[in-house]
Amino acid sequence: MKKYLGIVLAVGFFGFFALLYVALGTDFYRKKQAPDQPIAFSHKIHAGKVGLQCLFCHETADKSTFAGVPAVEKCMSCHKNVATDRPEIQKLAGFWNRGEPMEWNRVYRIRVRKYVYFSHERHIKAEVDCASCHGEVKYMDKIRQVRSLEMGWCVSCHREKKAPTDCLTCHK
Repeated sequence: MKKYLGIVLAVGFFGFFALLYVALGTDFYRKKQAPDQPIAFSHKIHAGKVGLQCLFCHETADKSTFAGVPAVEKCMSCHKNVATDRPEIQKLAGFWNRGEPMEWNRVYRIRVRKYVYFSHERHIKAEVDCASCHGEVKYMDKIRQVRSLEMGWCVSCHREKKAPTDCLTCHK
């Protein structure tokens, strides 16, 4: 009986760590994936090839804690006349014609904990380049998280740039 108890305990012990490894590995894998969006929007084309600045589409970033995502009207300000024959632009026009908002799937907000206060406005006023946190989106067809956004990563950046590291700067 003791023989079987030892085997059960050993299998349980190693099984627990195997499950933990798989769970953490899966979470890491998911974080690196780009979520699907209602339309296949390419930052590579818009920010790279066309050269649109981040604030052109994310127009609340310099005035708010959130960068915001563009409304269908913003997209259609160009796409009433540009690339109208492309299937993704036709999907966009469908939202416009039906008067429906596009529900973009957030890439970054889901990663920042609720008790952390982050302000895009503060960072833009401090002239922190968007790519510092979001990576070189002008080379990405599909946006994905490229930085951990964990406290240690943020604190390292604050120290490097001589920004405040007091706890209350970010924890409210």
